Amino acid sequence: MRMIDAHCHFDFPRFDGGRAKALADARALGVLGAVIPGVRRPDWSRVRQVADAHRELWYCLGIHPWFVGEHRDEDLQALEDQLSARPERCVGLGECGLDRLHGTLDQQQPWFERQVAIAARLNLPLIVHSVKAHDEVHATLRRANWSGRALIHGFSGSYQQAAKLVDLGCYIGIGGVITHDRARKTRDTVARLPVDCLVLETDAPDMAPAGVEPGQNSPVYLPRILDDLAMLRGVDASAIAPQLLANVCSLYGWSEDDLPE
Repeated sequence: MRMIDAHCHFDFPRFDGGRAKALADARALGVLGAVIPGVRRPDWSRVRQVADAHRELWYCLGIHPWFVGEHRDEDLQALEDQLSARPERCVGLGECGLDRLHGTLDQQQPWFERQVAIAARLNLPLIVHSVKAHDEVHATLRRANWSGRALIHGFSGSYQQAAKLVDLGCYIGIGGVITHDRARKTRDTVARLPVDCLVLETDAPDMAPAGVEPGQNSPVYLPRILDDLAMLRGVDASAIAPQLLANVCSLYGWSEDDLPE
């Protein structure tokens, strides 16, 4: 089975000195590569350098809601300028979004709206961080008349919230949360959604699957997430893996023939 980790912070120090081995171990399990989101301007160059060093990696650039207070208006212009240059391995804008548990939505909202507008102008996929803010994210995209591609990464919410986002054309990111028995609402949601709107991700080193120490997540656990998703849907992993790969290719604008073997 062939998989792509659609959202993995592979530039974080947790992987320093071990990236090549982590990639090799993941590839042995069918993980062809990963996409690294950018979260703050000072880190963009590191994200780009890590992705450029490995043919299995791609990246996005964005300003995460946790870090909006560190940025100024000129950083948004710098973001648009860098994305407009269409760097070879840059495949989207993100991670951006809203987080009710960290900071205030009033502070985050203008930054999210402006990044949505940049992605729309440049016709780039949007990688969205949404924590306890799915309704606000939906409202923002709807006001913007969003018609592009978007990933609601690390989704944890109700079926009704997910369905509204899918109706706007969003993909729903499936990560380690579904491996935890306590996540009943999210597990029920991913069991019921159409498979053609689902995308696998780890959010490594965060969002660790059950039994993995916090902060020690890795792309090697992506097959575990696939297996749990298949179990929740009552099918074999091999039955849904091809559609999940097609979904991530559609999200990022790839041809499956162009993926590393």
